Amino acid sequence: MIHEVDEALRALLADGGVPGGGGELAFEAPTTDWTARRTVPTINVFLYDIREDRARRSTGTIEELDEHGTVLGWRDPPRWFRLSYLVTAWTNRPQDEHRLLSQALACLVRRERVDDRWLTGTLAELGLSVTLEAAGPVSQGSAATDIWSALGGELKPAIDVLVLAPLIGTYTPAGPPVTEGVVLRTPHPTEPGHHLRYEGPTTAEGEGFAITRPRPTRRTRGGPIR
Repeated sequence: MIHEVDEALRALLADGGVPGGGGELAFEAPTTDWTARRTVPTINVFLYDIREDRARRSTGTIEELDEHGTVLGWRDPPRWFRLSYLVTAWTNRPQDEHRLLSQALACLVRRERVDDRWLTGTLAELGLSVTLEAAGPVSQGSAATDIWSALGGELKPAIDVLVLAPLIGTYTPAGPPVTEGVVLRTPHPTEPGHHLRYEGPTTAEGEGFAITRPRPTRRTRGGPIR
């Protein structure tokens, strides 16, 4: 799911012409080593915090059916996560960085949800809204100063972007439909078992389970049981 959110943000920014002008869009951690390798104007989208939104957690399972209404399996409900990104601009001059960052800000604040056309994989499969908040209140994650300290760089202007996205639940496939009976055996080893057959496994009009008794054996005088 996380990589699908990355691709959605990439598509959103590209649709708004960001970074444009031969610039690049990166999702790497903006460490000092990364900064030294940079050669063109760049918008960096760095994922720094992932937290579950426990208020949206639900229980139970959801049936998945085929076109005939047959149960194919069960899926746990999705769980929602808050992904926090730090968006920064990198050029050789502060003025150019501010202009590039302004373009990214204008693109991000225009939307409160990610368009369906930018969703891929499980995000597109679920059909649920992926919301987005740019330059909002500071999230529950690390403070900006702590982030830059951990990255080994100096404090830099950045846009805090918060994405709320679902993680698809675990799928449990159903077994094949019952078409044959079961055999019930008594504790006595010499007693024959009773075969239970189902008279209509695919229709509601079936008579249900019925006992089919085994054919009685015939004893021949002076010989073995046949």
